[in-house]
Amino acid sequence: QVQLVESGGGLVQPGGSLRLSCAASGSIFSIHNMAWYRQAPGKQRELVALIGSGGNTNYADPVKGRFTISRDNAKNAVYLQMNSMKPEDTAVYYCNVRARTLDMSTSGYWGQGTQVTVSS
Repeated sequence: QVQLVESGGGLVQPGGSLRLSCAASGSIFSIHNMAWYRQAPGKQRELVALIGSGGNTNYADPVKGRFTISRDNAKNAVYLQMNSMKPEDTAVYYCNVRARTLDMSTSGYWGQGTQVTVSS
C-alpha cells in the first residue's frame, strides 16, 4: 500500500501564494503520474495539474500561468506552487499518485486533502 501525506494548505489573501506538498510512502516500487486535484463546495473534483514521470506537465486552464507543479523523485514527493491566488481557487486540494507497489500491481492513491481558502 501507499500512503500520501499532504501539507501546506491554509488561508491566504487574494493575490497571495501558497505551496502544497505531498509525500508518498509505503511499498513503492515506482511512481508514475503525480497530480493535484481540487474540489470546491457543491462541485465535482477536478484536475488542477499533473506531472509525469519524465517531468512533462499539464495544467487546467484556470490555473495556467499561476500554478506550478513539480516533483522530487528521490523523496517521492510532489509540490504545487500557487501564485496570484483568487477566491475561486478556494477548495480542498487532493494529491493523487499512480504507483507500482512491490507486488508489481499499479493503482491510484489519494491523499486526505488539505483546505485552501482565498479570502480577504
